[in-house]
Amino acid sequence: MLSAFTARPIVELKQRDKSKIESILAYGDRVLVGLNTGSLRIYRVNELNEDADKPEQLNGDNEPDQPKAKPADLLREEDKFSRRPVQQLAIIKEANILVSLSDNYVSIHDLQTYALQERLEKTRGATSFAVTSNIVKDPSTGIPSIVSRLAVAVKRKIILWTWQDMELSDEASELTLIASVKSLTWATGTKIVAGMDPGFVMVDIESQEISDINKPGAPGEAGGQGGTRFGAVTSSGMGYMGMGSWVPKPMATRLGEGQMLLGKDVNTLFIDTDGNALDKRQFPWASAPEAIGYSYPYMLALQAPAKGGLEVRNPDTLSLLQTISLPNANFLHVPQPNISLAHAGKGFLVASDRCIWRMGALDYDSQIDELVLNGRYDESISLLGMLEDTLLKDKVGRIREIKMLKAQGLFDLRRYRESLELFSNAEAPPERVIALYPKVIAGGLAATEHVEEAEDEADHEETNGEPSVESSKTIPTPASSLGRSMIGKFIAEQKKADSDSSSARSVKVVTDGSDTASIKAKVSETLTNEKPLEGKDLTRAVNELRAFLAQTRVKLKRFINTDGTLKQPLQEPSESQSEDFKPEFWKYIMEPPSSGQGDWASKLREVAELVDTTLFRAYMLVSPSLAGPLFRLDNFCDPEVVNERLYESGRYSDLIDFLHGKKLHREALELLAKFGKNDADGEVAPALRGPHRTVGYLQQLPPEMIDLILEFAEWPLRVDPEHGMEIFLADTENAETLPREKVLEFLQHIDLNLAVKYLEHIIEELGDPEPDFHQRLIDLYLQRLKAGPDAFDSDEERQIWLWKLQTFLKSSSHYTKIRAFRELPTDDPDYYESRAIVLSKMDQHKQALQIYVFQMKDYQKAEEYCNQTYLTGLQPSAPTSTTAHAATRGIAPTMDPEDAEPTIYHTLLSLYLAPPPPHAPNWAPALALLSRHGARLPASTTLDLVPQSLPVKELQSYFRGRIRNANSVMNEERIVARLRGVEKVAVEAALLVGDEGGVGGRNRRVLVGEERHCAVCHKRFGGAAIRVYPDGSVVHSGCLKGSVGRKGTGGGVGGLVEGGRRGGWG
Repeated sequence: MLSAFTARPIVELKQRDKSKIESILAYGDRVLVGLNTGSLRIYRVNELNEDADKPEQLNGDNEPDQPKAKPADLLREEDKFSRRPVQQLAIIKEANILVSLSDNYVSIHDLQTYALQERLEKTRGATSFAVTSNIVKDPSTGIPSIVSRLAVAVKRKIILWTWQDMELSDEASELTLIASVKSLTWATGTKIVAGMDPGFVMVDIESQEISDINKPGAPGEAGGQGGTRFGAVTSSGMGYMGMGSWVPKPMATRLGEGQMLLGKDVNTLFIDTDGNALDKRQFPWASAPEAIGYSYPYMLALQAPAKGGLEVRNPDTLSLLQTISLPNANFLHVPQPNISLAHAGKGFLVASDRCIWRMGALDYDSQIDELVLNGRYDESISLLGMLEDTLLKDKVGRIREIKMLKAQGLFDLRRYRESLELFSNAEAPPERVIALYPKVIAGGLAATEHVEEAEDEADHEETNGEPSVESSKTIPTPASSLGRSMIGKFIAEQKKADSDSSSARSVKVVTDGSDTASIKAKVSETLTNEKPLEGKDLTRAVNELRAFLAQTRVKLKRFINTDGTLKQPLQEPSESQSEDFKPEFWKYIMEPPSSGQGDWASKLREVAELVDTTLFRAYMLVSPSLAGPLFRLDNFCDPEVVNERLYESGRYSDLIDFLHGKKLHREALELLAKFGKNDADGEVAPALRGPHRTVGYLQQLPPEMIDLILEFAEWPLRVDPEHGMEIFLADTENAETLPREKVLEFLQHIDLNLAVKYLEHIIEELGDPEPDFHQRLIDLYLQRLKAGPDAFDSDEERQIWLWKLQTFLKSSSHYTKIRAFRELPTDDPDYYESRAIVLSKMDQHKQALQIYVFQMKDYQKAEEYCNQTYLTGLQPSAPTSTTAHAATRGIAPTMDPEDAEPTIYHTLLSLYLAPPPPHAPNWAPALALLSRHGARLPASTTLDLVPQSLPVKELQSYFRGRIRNANSVMNEERIVARLRGVEKVAVEAALLVGDEGGVGGRNRRVLVGEERHCAVCHKRFGGAAIRVYPDGSVVHSGCLKGSVGRKGTGGGVGGLVEGGRRGGWG
């Protein structure tokens, strides 16, 4: 149990002294003792050293030490202090007076000389009194003053005296109650609790209002109204008939801030300072106490003299913490703090008829350590919550540590949900929680599961004294052992390590009803029946761990980015804070770094990696289907652990997703290649077979990883070229931004057809104007075509490639014409047209036509070539009125045959009629050309080519075409002239008359009537000068400047008028 207080006798009456102690009073280092003889003894308490109670020892010279000091010295004794026993003592220090109750009277004595100053005659028949002192501010001036009050219980009356700044105020005031007052206890400076046989009442001495203190009513009791007065003897309560005249004494004491405790017999009631009952259960007293009190922060109850025991309880949990044996003790005196701090009254006194004990308190940190070592975590947390921060070292840290110890105790009791919730509430380091689990979850953090062996070794160490350093390092601590692992490990962080006898294995089980007591008892029981965490227990524990890790994961995201850097840089600590500097996330780190802010970031990254890796292990153990979604999020999972577990379990798709998320692309592609080629050890899903997953993976990689893409793209291209080319031909940003030169070299190395396909894609679909790519495509076309028919599967395929070559030579203008022309064979008929196309691109039209006419003898293609060249070569830079008008309508303009220059048709005609030797004239295509394109052949140059022997009849179609062309030019000129005349008339009419509404033109007029007003100043015009706008709006000539720049809804001043009518000018 707790050793919060230690009893030390300070006054013991000698055997020959027949007097008895009736009352005691302590203030400062003085103790006043009132005897049954009426005497008053004054003692001075001596402060003794810690070694004062130890047996005498001899010094080096074999001489005895100095004589033992007395705990208290009798300073004086007032034999004639009173004629009767001194029943009660109190002081009013501010007034320098001593108040005593003797012979049923209250008397006032001098505090220095103890001489009687006055016996208060009004107090005849007094049974008890109460004193209080408080600092009160004057409501008018605000000046503080000390106000002391004395309340005396005289039968049914309460008589009050007041001292303000050492001066007694006016006459005493009286209040009458319903029964004799047995006890008085001040609740505040103006309210007092009076205990009577019928119960307790709260008395307000300022308003003289008396209110009953009722206990909470049970449901259905008294029509649902409040309960009866607490302490009253009712038919439903305990009756005292047949017990003689004994009636339990009403008792009351002040507790912490704003609370009081009332007691009568074994019944208790917690109230606030207004007399309202609080929702707290009663103290579990087996018998009625002799006296109650409060010594910060504990509740005291002195048992009957026959039992001679002082109970120390927690007023929050009501648990019994300590029982101190004090033979025949019947007095309990706690110096009221009044103005001092709440913890100033911890040195209280307990007395019997012959002895007075002073209770020495252990320091609060030691008390907390003792409770923790006993496994009483709830009591420790409750006590820490009641104590002030200045009385403890790191109060917040202690509460957090104890919560974690309690959570571990609950974990050992298989109460996993409560344990993990408490760990989460305490913001425990994840490493500490994960270490509780076996190796399948905790990995390297898990302790060995051979519990019996560890216990045997530990017992061996205890029998041989202190364990050696080597053994302490080699013996792993069981993850489920509370006493051996956590108590010894984590209490040492708060306090230096204690002896082995203070370990949890030797702690006795307390038998009170607190939760921690049950935890301690069950934990001690589990230490003897240790079994590994497995089966259903492991599943339940892991499910709760998942929730804890998920919450911790969310909390860590507030501080760390996905790349492991901190979201907010750590502030540089000052010189005074350099040693104790801790960032906001320090709670999640088990062992703080030695130095440096970078170490904090690396430690936090390690924690994040531990959390995600453990969460992965938990998913894989209880619900493997949830592991996949974890990888699709940014995570810090350990790749080695994940790779091993997923590969062993055959979850290859999840493994690929994880490696992709961690940017371990090479490892992922190696696995995909292994699965795609069906080289894996186990069964592979059909979705992973073949190159499809590899192609899809490579499509997601950025262009910066081109070397990796090309390395792993080879085997899909060789297995399935059509699908493998999707890596480079897909309609994605990554595919379009790949380095094209590297891709082209790679594809050409594998297969020429793939390189051609890629070039066609980037030129035709992506529109790449790079001349080198255009020339490369021509070279690759020719390279395969020159390889001969054996390079193609069929003649149709070869014809397709020839057509592609010719089409590309026509459409592209970015390749090198000279180079392409030189590479085309001169004597192969398959390349005649290609050479003609290149010559056309070089503007060598005559050479191109010679190929069509003399080598290919394809007169239709020659004519088509002329048509295309003629339409392409029209020059619209200096058009006549006729040609310009025709060009606007998309019609080929007609020309005057006498002024036109020779065209491409003339060149073709000359090759027909005057070919170079050894070719002979060809009349049939020449006459067909003259017939169809005579309008484009000038007569002056064309007729010179026609031989004199050709009959004119053969030229009939040519002349007909020329005549029609001349007529068309003349008719077009006439139509244009007439249209211009009509346009001129329309313009003149609009200028003179205006539009159809009569608005505009020179014929417009404005009617200014008497009701018309200016659109700017809104005044009538009268005979003033006016200005008229084109829209018919009228303003004063002087208002013209004011109207400029204003806008209305209708534009111009007309808009201003409408806007003005609708309510304003802007």
